[in-house]
Amino acid sequence: MRYYTTRLWIGTPPQRFALIVDTGSTVTYVPCATCEQCGRHQDPKFQPESSITYQSVKCNSDCNCDKSRVQCIYERQYAEMSSSRGVLGEDILSFGNQSELVPQRAVFGCENEETGDLYSQRADGIMGLGRGDLSVVDQLVEKGVISDSFSLCYGGMDIGVGAMVLGGISAPSDMFFTHSDPVRSPYYNIDLKEIHVAGKQLPLDPSIFDEKHGTVLDSGTTYAYLPEAAFVAFKNAIIKELDSLKQIRGPDPNYIDICFSTGSSNVNVSELSKIFPTVELVFGDQKKLLLSPENYLFRHSKVRGSYCLGIFQNEKDLTTLLGGIIVRNTLVTYDREHSKIGFWKTNCSEISERLHRTGGSSSSSGKDNSTVESPTTSAAGGSSRYALPGEIQIGEIRLDMSLSINNSYLKPRINELTDFIAIELEINASQVRLLNFTSEGNSSLVRWAIVPSESSTYISNVTAISIISLLAEHRVKFPVTFGNYKLVQWKVKPNSQQPWRQKHYSTVILSIIIVIIVGLSASAAWVIWRHRQRNINSYKPVHVAVPEQELQPLES
Repeated sequence: MRYYTTRLWIGTPPQRFALIVDTGSTVTYVPCATCEQCGRHQDPKFQPESSITYQSVKCNSDCNCDKSRVQCIYERQYAEMSSSRGVLGEDILSFGNQSELVPQRAVFGCENEETGDLYSQRADGIMGLGRGDLSVVDQLVEKGVISDSFSLCYGGMDIGVGAMVLGGISAPSDMFFTHSDPVRSPYYNIDLKEIHVAGKQLPLDPSIFDEKHGTVLDSGTTYAYLPEAAFVAFKNAIIKELDSLKQIRGPDPNYIDICFSTGSSNVNVSELSKIFPTVELVFGDQKKLLLSPENYLFRHSKVRGSYCLGIFQNEKDLTTLLGGIIVRNTLVTYDREHSKIGFWKTNCSEISERLHRTGGSSSSSGKDNSTVESPTTSAAGGSSRYALPGEIQIGEIRLDMSLSINNSYLKPRINELTDFIAIELEINASQVRLLNFTSEGNSSLVRWAIVPSESSTYISNVTAISIISLLAEHRVKFPVTFGNYKLVQWKVKPNSQQPWRQKHYSTVILSIIIVIIVGLSASAAWVIWRHRQRNINSYKPVHVAVPEQELQPLES
């Protein structure tokens, strides 16, 4: 399961956590040191006794209380049958060095029990951005430190880096907004009316998208889920458009996925729109959100060049649930103050630069806003400790890594380690290349190269810093079979691919010179031949006549 996380630091001194960004949750929580029913996550549990600023939230009329009526508690149940329970505490929350937002006291959950996906996931917990008193957004708005708005931008199928902005931004000129009714449900809903596939409207009653909670945007959900009739219509329309492609089994035998083989193992994301149809979501105000294939497909994990539908039937209820896949490479602004949600198609891996260029780095309300670069499945995207030599187009990230296992043990498992690193960094396996590995006593020194994806000619600075910081700060946890690791050294190399004109400039000039010389030579030969014809009318050497006939088209 793929999700998006950001970094949050809690307490004094700060304790670091990786939290799933979830607009469908109203409470932020992390595993508590006292939790005996919590899974193994990427960071240590929160230790309240180690923070000099921690305070428990005492039982009061505004909260649910524990059995002894001493402390406030929380409990959350999720649609996929996972749950979280714990006590409420208050401490200082900070958002990292890249944030302009100063640390703030806020209430959060300290977990004592978790089940389902919450137990098995690598991320430590949840950052709740939903509507509610315990939401991080609501608490910061109430303190007056941000305006009542926030924005999320999720990276594409190949590049997981994105951004989160707490507070207002100046909306890009081509961002469009649609109404979101805060009274309709406790979630962020939009007024979806139609779905078009390849320009054709699905034959559906618009009221189907208004059942139960309506149409809900939920960043904590990976895929999208439609009511049965809408899903069947969508599935049939897609299959009809792809009748020339072979349908294949999905990667998980426990699920009946709808997957297609493109017939080529080299198809990259930028080429999917040539094969798969475009999809449009049409809202009540007739605004349209265009979905590229990466907004409704996921890559088949076992068959290269194959893709599966990331839109499923909602078997729980009649709500239309639009998860993170729908808004890949889309800046989504949740303008709660004006009850509207904005959409802007963009490259989310470059969002910081583009927001700055469009003036989006300033708050629309004049209040400070917090920007947190957020790679998938891990932490805030980078730190000033990993400074790069300016904004460059990176062609390779070279990583020297020391492993606490010997060469003979590592050698037969090196491909397994390569695949693991690709999964943890949320990049394609083809982007991770082993350059060499040598023995260092009982340890091994491995040199890797991370290269751009097939759909890109370079790696962005944001992505590079994210990858480096993940490994340098040990936020990627290796399986015990590979022992401990240390990033000994890293280096980035600029992209060596020149534009075609620059790369072939000398060749083009040389070709022009050769053509001119050949042309002049041919002209001279023609003049000489004409002169000879006048003097020797009865003689035509075959070896002269044939080449001249062949060269005539070059003279015309």
